[in-house]
Amino acid sequence: MANIDAPFGFRPVQKVGGGVSNQGQTEYAIANNYGTAIFQGDPVSFANTGTLVLANAAGSTIVGIFNGCFYTDPTTQKPTFSNYYPGSIVATDIVANVIDDPNQLFEVQCNGTVTAANVGENAETSYTAGSTKSGISRAEVDTFASNASSTWIVVGLSKDPDNDDTSAANGNLIVKPNLHYYTGGKAGV
Repeated sequence: MANIDAPFGFRPVQKVGGGVSNQGQTEYAIANNYGTAIFQGDPVSFANTGTLVLANAAGSTIVGIFNGCFYTDPTTQKPTFSNYYPGSIVATDIVANVIDDPNQLFEVQCNGTVTAANVGENAETSYTAGSTKSGISRAEVDTFASNASSTWIVVGLSKDPDNDDTSAANGNLIVKPNLHYYTGGKAGV
């Protein structure tokens, strides 16, 4: 059966070694008036200012996966919780919730065909802006390679019955960050 083409970004599923995945989050700042939307399930990185930005480029070193935000709405002055950051919010209190454990595993859709031979390879993020209706990311992975400069490591195939067909495009994978700020040897921002 063909896989369902419905990307959802990076969804936390478990931890390396089968440890308890509490999907813990850390709060990080988003710069006042940052102009790019960030959706739930999008990878995020540090800007040189120490604030978060969308990490949609190949070889991005990530902080983690965006999981919603809080800010004071500049028009209504009301506290606002949102699945996604819509971009260009003029507020000094924008706080992102980020799943930032470097040992967290994520389920993600691939925009190509996946097989068991892809396990152990590295992959890159293929980015399309998410849904402003649901706030959910549409990020996927693609570009399998063995080089060390890719953002993700493929650790397994998903057991999702709607997206486990290895003979068709859009299968789901389980990935772990390969380039993460909280694993040793990285230069500071």
